[in-house]
Amino acid sequence: MWRTPLPLLWTTPRRAGRFRTPSIIEPVTDLEAPLRRAAPALLGYAAVRALGLVVLAVWSAARGKSAHTLLTARWDALWYTRVADLGYGYEVRLPNGDVHSNLAFFPLLPWLERFMHAVSPLSYADGGLVVSLLASLAAAWGIFAVAEHVYGRRAGVCAVLLWAVLPVGIVQSMAYSESLFTALAAWSLYAALTGRWLTAGTLALLAGLTRPVGLAVVAAVWVAGVTSFVAPSVTSFVRDRSTAPAPGARNWRCALGLVLAPLGAAGYVLWVGHRTGKGPLGYLDVQAGWRNGFDGGAAFARFVGEKFTSFPSALAGVGLIVGVGLVVWLYVVGVRQRQPLPLLVYTGVVTALALCASSYFGSKPRLLMPAFPLLFPLALALARLRTSRSAWVVGGVAVASAVYGAFWLNGSGPP
Repeated sequence: MWRTPLPLLWTTPRRAGRFRTPSIIEPVTDLEAPLRRAAPALLGYAAVRALGLVVLAVWSAARGKSAHTLLTARWDALWYTRVADLGYGYEVRLPNGDVHSNLAFFPLLPWLERFMHAVSPLSYADGGLVVSLLASLAAAWGIFAVAEHVYGRRAGVCAVLLWAVLPVGIVQSMAYSESLFTALAAWSLYAALTGRWLTAGTLALLAGLTRPVGLAVVAAVWVAGVTSFVAPSVTSFVRDRSTAPAPGARNWRCALGLVLAPLGAAGYVLWVGHRTGKGPLGYLDVQAGWRNGFDGGAAFARFVGEKFTSFPSALAGVGLIVGVGLVVWLYVVGVRQRQPLPLLVYTGVVTALALCASSYFGSKPRLLMPAFPLLFPLALALARLRTSRSAWVVGGVAVASAVYGAFWLNGSGPP
């Protein structure tokens, strides 16, 4: 079986040296099943995550804390568990008048926690942990599938390993929704890139039931679908053209996928508005109760500026500026390397929502975690290194990430 190169409209970057260019058709034998192709990435990912959990267990035990509790029963994990157990309607009124309502949390993860509890002896919290662990593997596989489709197998493996060694990678193993959302987003993007419109739309629907940033997946699927209508001969991603559906069938599948994509996010937001009696914008009022909204990054800029009032905190301010600069630079590099348009749209929306939210600044690193295409320029650079050298780089960063994750999760701030 032969893999069709990406179309000219969504051209991918040239690569120097031994790294293959995207125009080269790479043969794939029938024996190379998708899981077998992804096996090195998944094994490497599992090893990095296992290292992080071991370091967390040792660090937590030394501090007299339970690693299990840190992974399943802190911050957002508690809110998801309450939704799974009690349903919606729980809220906390703070002394300053703010109202924290569990309506802010989208329902797919609590639904899965409830399902795991119903079919097994697991508690809701442990069910969430199992869902997150399985979803993290699915996310790693999805990231590999997207990167491999665009850049080749070696870059796909490197992209997965880089996602695993993110400084806040420990969140991938928590009873949080980041891993579940990233898995749905990655596979939806892969389906859109390969012309599987019903799959792309269905997964976008589920992503929209997982986190508010599911809008990024919807936008990416719409861009891919609309482009396919505008220039169907250029944007077809069907691998085996001998079995490709007729244009009419392809068009109705694409149209139905575009209709399905926003139903998850729109359905939940409208339901919250109906439940609160505040109409379509009721969900924004719920978020306002958490002092969370979209202000274009003004609050975050003030937060960074306040760090420069004293010398020790000024170092943190410099670090934040460098971090934001790195994120922006990686996105610009992705644009210059001509990443596929759906990836640029998805990454841009995720990044904008993460950086321009007005609250919980300490959570921004994990909010950026689903923006995995930002890692592709680094993955390309890593893929050009010799295997031994890239292994040393990934291994060293993995150790640092594991130590930082254990320190961070044992701290007082929200991850």
